[in-house]
Amino acid sequence: MTGSEVPPQFRLAYVPGVTPTKWVRIWNERLPDVPLTLVPVSPAEAPGVLRAGGADAGFVRLPIDRTELSAIPLYTETTVVVIPKDHVVAAVEEVSTGDLADEIVLHPLDDTLEWESLPGRPAIERPETTADAIELVAAGVGVLVVPQSLARLHHRRDLTYRPVTGAPESRVALSWPEEETTDLVEEFIGIVRGRTVNSTRGRKQGQAQTPAQPKGKRPDKTAGSARKPAQGKNPRGGSGGARGAKNTGRGKPGRGRK
Repeated sequence: MTGSEVPPQFRLAYVPGVTPTKWVRIWNERLPDVPLTLVPVSPAEAPGVLRAGGADAGFVRLPIDRTELSAIPLYTETTVVVIPKDHVVAAVEEVSTGDLADEIVLHPLDDTLEWESLPGRPAIERPETTADAIELVAAGVGVLVVPQSLARLHHRRDLTYRPVTGAPESRVALSWPEEETTDLVEEFIGIVRGRTVNSTRGRKQGQAQTPAQPKGKRPDKTAGSARKPAQGKNPRGGSGGARGAKNTGRGKPGRGRK
């Protein structure tokens, strides 16, 4: 490597609530010479970071402005309501948005859910962030409806959560700059989609190894089938069965040569 060459690296952005640990571990196993750097971003700034080249790919929450970006939806999260542990809702397994009609439902500015109509009663002011809204829930000011991963991320001992039916759901996607689908991006897409190393769309090294194995075996099979008839030269005579006929037939040319 010359002094002007930059060693390969991969920068992966991710929004709060997404845990990329599993995919990072697989990356490190398959490409130990290419370091992967995690870049935490907010849902609002994620598209801009990708377009500006601040990351090679990233886990984002849909919908996003897909101008100049590609995206593969990965999974949809359960929507939950975060409440104090002594709240009446804590006594049931799940609630509907209608059950929250009398509650003050906090709506932070970084909310990732697309509401057509907000449930419950609005707070006087919108909290700046989901973390701020969690603090207000703990203070008994209201309740908060969020994707389940965010409820887990901001877990507190004095709070709990329950699934909410009739609420919008958050979808997580892998996104990257449309014009920058590099080999490393393709490699990460394969990891996220569960492709093995020897997948036809996996690493080039794996593709080269797959057809090489049968080529090495074919000569052995051919040689083995050619050697088997040669064993028939030793027995002479026999009971006249199928094997004896083959041996006798192959033995005549041998006697003629003598």
